[in-house]
Amino acid sequence: MTEQTADLTYLKDYRVPFFRIPRTELTFDLRAEATVVKARLFIEPTADRPENEKLRLDGKALTLVSVGINGASLGFEGYSVDSSGLTINTPPDEPFELDVTVEIDPAGNTELMGLYRSSGNWCTQCEPEGFRRMTYFLDRPDIQSVYTVRIEADRGVAPVLLSNGNMIESGELPNGRHFAVWHDPFPKPSYLFALVAGDLGHISDSFTTMSGREISLGIYCEHGKEGKCLYAMDSLKRAMAWDEKRFGREYDLDLFNVVAVSDFNFGAMENKGLNIFNDRYVLADPETATDADYASIEGVIGHEYFHNWTGDRITLRNWYQLCLKEGLTVYRDQEFSSDMRSRAVKRIEDVRTLRAAQFPEDAGPLAHPPRPDSFREIENFYTSTVYEKGAEIARMLATLFGDDGFRKGFDRYMERFDGQSATIEDWVSSFEEALGTDLSQFLDWYKQAGTPQVTVTDAYDADAQTYRLTLSQETRPTPGQPDKKPMLIPVKFGLVGPNGHDLAFETASGATIENDMIRFDQSRVDIVFTGVSAKPIPSLFRGFSAPVNLISELSDADRLFLAGHDFDPFNRWQALQDVAMKLLVQGARAGGTLTDPLTADGLARALGDMLADAHLDNAFKALALGLPTEGAIAQTLAENVDPDLVAAARKALFVHIGTQIAGPLEAAYGVLTDAATPYSLDAGSGRARALRNQCLSLLARAGIATDRVSAHYHDADNMTDKMAALGIAVAADLDDADVLLDDFLKTNGTNPLLYDKWLTLIGSQPRPETLARVKAEFRHPDFPRHNPNRVRSLIGGFANGNPAQFAREDGEGFRFVTAISAEIDATNPQVAARLLTAFRSFTLYEPKRQAAARKALEALKTHELSRNTSDILVRILSQ
Repeated sequence: MTEQTADLTYLKDYRVPFFRIPRTELTFDLRAEATVVKARLFIEPTADRPENEKLRLDGKALTLVSVGINGASLGFEGYSVDSSGLTINTPPDEPFELDVTVEIDPAGNTELMGLYRSSGNWCTQCEPEGFRRMTYFLDRPDIQSVYTVRIEADRGVAPVLLSNGNMIESGELPNGRHFAVWHDPFPKPSYLFALVAGDLGHISDSFTTMSGREISLGIYCEHGKEGKCLYAMDSLKRAMAWDEKRFGREYDLDLFNVVAVSDFNFGAMENKGLNIFNDRYVLADPETATDADYASIEGVIGHEYFHNWTGDRITLRNWYQLCLKEGLTVYRDQEFSSDMRSRAVKRIEDVRTLRAAQFPEDAGPLAHPPRPDSFREIENFYTSTVYEKGAEIARMLATLFGDDGFRKGFDRYMERFDGQSATIEDWVSSFEEALGTDLSQFLDWYKQAGTPQVTVTDAYDADAQTYRLTLSQETRPTPGQPDKKPMLIPVKFGLVGPNGHDLAFETASGATIENDMIRFDQSRVDIVFTGVSAKPIPSLFRGFSAPVNLISELSDADRLFLAGHDFDPFNRWQALQDVAMKLLVQGARAGGTLTDPLTADGLARALGDMLADAHLDNAFKALALGLPTEGAIAQTLAENVDPDLVAAARKALFVHIGTQIAGPLEAAYGVLTDAATPYSLDAGSGRARALRNQCLSLLARAGIATDRVSAHYHDADNMTDKMAALGIAVAADLDDADVLLDDFLKTNGTNPLLYDKWLTLIGSQPRPETLARVKAEFRHPDFPRHNPNRVRSLIGGFANGNPAQFAREDGEGFRFVTAISAEIDATNPQVAARLLTAFRSFTLYEPKRQAAARKALEALKTHELSRNTSDILVRILSQ
C-alpha cells in the first residue's frame, strides 16, 4: 500500500449503522480546571444488526469516569476503551440506556475542536468530528438524535448559557452557580451540536415569519462590541425574509442565536438555532470594516442561516456528500447577495473567487470530485471544490431548467428528504422526478474531478447565410481519474452582429438549443445556424454558465468589440480580461516586458470608453479596470513560471494603461469624490468608492499621482478608503508605504480585526525585505500564534498573496512556510494543513524554484505530523 492510499476511507465501504441513538441527554458541569460531561444515550439496535455485534462509540482526548447500562454500572469485562473510542462488548438486543461520564480539558484544547475555552468563554466546534472530544458517541452524520442539554456554570464567570433549540428551564444552584436546560425538538447529527457559555454582551431583535410566528433573535459578542453587531442582525433579518420569498422556507424554532468568537478555525458554523461565527464575519462599523467586509458579513450570515434547511433539516448520509449541503448553500447565499446588491458584479466576484482557488485545485495534486470517492482526513475536504464548484453545479441546474424549474426540483427534494440524511443522488433524482428528465450524465459533475476545457472554432458562409460553431470538450486526467467522460455543459450564448446586437437565426441543427442555451453533452458537436444575416462574433458561456476553461480563436479586435457591445455584462468583463491576459502571458514569456503596445493601446481605449459609459454600474467599472492576478497569469502560463517576470509584465501593463487613460482616470476620481464622501453605507456610495479607489490604484501603479495616495489615506472618513490607500501604497511599492503602515498599526493595532488587515498587508509587500519582516512579526513575543485568524492573515497572506516573495529563487520563502506549518501542526493541525495548500501549484514554477519547493516539502516529511498535515503533504508531493 502506498502513502497516497494508506488509511483511506472509501465511499464504496459505507454501511448503515447497526445502532441508532434517537434521544440524547447531556449535562455539562463547566469549571475552570476541567469539565465533566454526563451523557445518557437512548440506544436502539437496528433490525439488521449482526448477532453479537459490539457497540463501538467514537471518542478522543476523553478521561472515562464511569459507564453503565440501564442504571447498572458496567464492570471492566463489559467494555474496553482506547485512544479512539469506547467499545461495549455485549450490548442488549433491545433498546437500552447507556450512561457515560467523562472528564475533558477545554482550556488545553488548542485544536479548537470539540469544547474549548476562547477568551474566557466556553465554545464548541463539532463539524466534522469534534463531538467525540466531549463524550463517547456514534459521531457520524447519519445518526440523528433529539438533544436535551443541561449546562451548569459559575454565574459570575458564565452568566450566559446557550445551546441548540429552545430554553425550557433555568435556575440557581448552590455556591453562586446556575443552570440552563435547552431542548431541540428536531433530530440532528452530532456535528450540529453547539454550546456556548461565558460573560457576553448581546443585542436582541425579532422577526415575524410569513405564517405570523414571532422569532426571537439574538447576537452575542464580547462586551463593548454590541454596536458592531447591528449590520449582522440586519443581514439576518433580510436573509430570513429572502428565504421565505425565494424558496418558501420559514424558520422553525422559537429563537435564533448567533455568537461571535475570536478563536475559531472556520468562518462560521450552522449549528441548529445557535450559529457560532468567527467574529470577523459579525463585527462591523465604518471605522473598522470595509465595504467588502460588510458584503462578507451579509453573505456568511445568510449562508449559515440558509443551512437551517439545506444542511440541518436535510443533512448528510456520510461525509462524502459534504457538497450536498455546502455547494447548494453557497449557491443560495450567492443568490441572496446578488438580490441584495448588483447581480452582475456579484457574479464576476464569485467567478474570480472560483478561478483563484478552485481552478488551481482542480489542476493540481489536491484535485478531487465534489463528491469524493475516498479521503484520508475529512477536515481536508472543506475545499473550494466542495463549496465554490459545488455552487456552480447547483447553478447549472438553474441554468438548465430556469428559476421555476430549479424551484420545482428544490421543493421536491425538501418534500422527500426533510428530516433525513441524504445523498447527492437523492438531490439529483428530485429534479428528475419533478421535471421528468434524465440527469444521469449531469451527475458526473459531482463524481468527476477536473475543469473541462471547451475549445471553439467557427466559420461563416455569407452566400448561404449559415454559421457553423464547433465545440469540443476535454477534461484532463486528475489523481485517481485518468479517463474522463463528456459532461453535460449548459452554454448560454448569443451571436453578436456588427451593430452590437444579437443576431437572429432561423434554425439550428447538431445540438439541442433551448432559447439562448446549447445543451453540450458530447465530446464534440457541430452546430449549424441558418438565416444568419451577417458574420457574428460568438458570445459564449454568458453569465459563466458552466465552470469551464474556454479556448477560442477570437481576435483581440473581436474581444474588444464584445467588451464594448455584448448584451451580457459578465462577457464584457471577460473579454477585457482575455485581452489583458494575452498581453500579460506574452510579456512574462518575453522577460517581463510589454511586447504588443498596439493591442495594449486598444485595451486602454476600451477601458477608457467603459469608464465614460454613464449606463454602467460604477462597481462593474471598477472590476473592469482590474488586471488578472499574478496567480491567474501563472495558471495560464501553466509551466516554467518565474513569478518575478510575471510581476514585471503586470507592472508594465499597469504603467501603459494608466498612462494612456490618465486624464479620464483623474477626472473620474474627482467626480466620484462627491459621490463617495461623506461616508454612507448606501449602494450608490459604495459603488462610487469602489471605482474611485480603482482609479487611484491605476494611476499610482502607473507612477502617476502617487502623492495623492497618502492624502487619500489621511483624508479617509471610513475604513474602505483607508485600506484602499494602504493596499495601493503596498502594491505599487510606494516610498511612503512603510510610513502609512506604521501609522495604521499605531492607530489601530489594538483592534484584532484591523491588526489582521495590517498583517496581510505587510506579508504582501512586493520587496525582498518582506520575508524578514514577516518572520520578525511571527516571532514577536506578543504575536498571538494560537489564534487562527492571526496566523492565516500573516502566514497565509504571505504564502498566497505574495507569489514573488513566497517563491523566492533562494527557496527561503518555501522553507519558512513549511517550518511554520510544522510548528503550528503541533497545536492546530487544521490551520497547519491549510497553510500547506499554498504549495498546490509548485510544479508550475521554473526548474530551480520547483526543486527548492520540493526540497522544503521533503524536509517537512521528517517531522512527526498530524493526519491533517501529512495528508496534504503526501498529496502535494505526489505530483
